[in-house]
Amino acid sequence: MLGKDLEWFTTLAELERVGAAAERLHIAQPTLSRMLARLERRIGVELFDRSGKRITLNEFGRIYYEHARRAQSELDAAEQAVADLADPAEGVLRLSFQHSFGGSLVPQLISGFRRGSGRITVVLWQGAAEAVTKRVLDGDADLGIVSPRPAVAGVGWHTVLRQPLVLAVPPDHRLAGRRQARLAELADAEFVTMHRGFGMRRIFDEMCAAADIRPRIAFESSDLVTVAGLVSAGLGVAILPGADLPSAGPLSGPVAVPLADAGAARAVGLVWSAAARQSDAVRRFRDFTEDWAQRHGGIP
Repeated sequence: MLGKDLEWFTTLAELERVGAAAERLHIAQPTLSRMLARLERRIGVELFDRSGKRITLNEFGRIYYEHARRAQSELDAAEQAVADLADPAEGVLRLSFQHSFGGSLVPQLISGFRRGSGRITVVLWQGAAEAVTKRVLDGDADLGIVSPRPAVAGVGWHTVLRQPLVLAVPPDHRLAGRRQARLAELADAEFVTMHRGFGMRRIFDEMCAAADIRPRIAFESSDLVTVAGLVSAGLGVAILPGADLPSAGPLSGPVAVPLADAGAARAVGLVWSAAARQSDAVRRFRDFTEDWAQRHGGIP
C-alpha cells in the first residue's frame, strides 16, 4: 500500500463517507468502494462499521489508519530528502502560526530568514493555537509559532520571546489610571476573551485559576482586535499582550494597565513534531529562529 493507496485510504478514513471521499479524490464512488473491499479482503478484516451511507472506522481501522498516516509522512519525508539532495538551494517551509503573530513577529522572522535562504518557498497558514499544533503533529505543517507551550506529547519547543500581559480596560474604567493591578481586584468584572482553543484563552483561564476567581464572560471572540474593540466600547475588560496592543479602530482604544500577578507574561515559541524528519529548509529556519531569539531576548 504505497503512494496513491495511502492517499485514498487516509482520505476515506478522515471523511468517513464514500461519496465525499470519492469527490475529493476525483474518482467514481463505485471504484472507491471496490478499492476498499479489495483492501479489506487482503487484510482479512473489515476496517469500517457500516450504517447506511455512513461508515465509521472500527478498532481495526483506527490501527490501520495510524500506521498509514505515519507511512504517508515517511514517504513525504523521503521525497523531500531527495529534493533537498538534488537542489539544496531550494525547498519548501510550511509555517503555521496564530493570528496575533501575523502583524509583526512572523513578517520579521520571514524577512530576516529569506535574506540568506536562497530559493526556499515559505507557505503560511493561520489559526488558533490548538489548530496550529494539530497541523504540526498531523504533518500538515513543518513548524508552528504558538503561545503558550502546547500541553501535548510529541511536540518540540523553543522559546522565541516573552511578551508581558496587561489588563486592558475602557478609558473611563476605575483602574485606567493605575500603575498596576492584580487580577483578583476584578473578581466581579465582566471579561472579554478568546474562544476556547486559542492560546490567549488558555492563558486567561490559567491566570484566573491562579488568582482564585471565576470570571464572568461577557463576550468571546476569535480575534484580538475584536477583543480590544469590545473593551474600548466599555463592554468588559480583557487580558491582552502588552506589546502591539491591538488597535480599536475609530474608538479611543483600551487602556493598558500592567499586571502585578506573578507570571503575567506569555511565552511565544516555535513548535515541531518530534517524530517528523525535517528537511534542510526546516532545519535552517529553526536555526535562524533560535539565533534571532538570542539576539532579541528569547530564552533557549
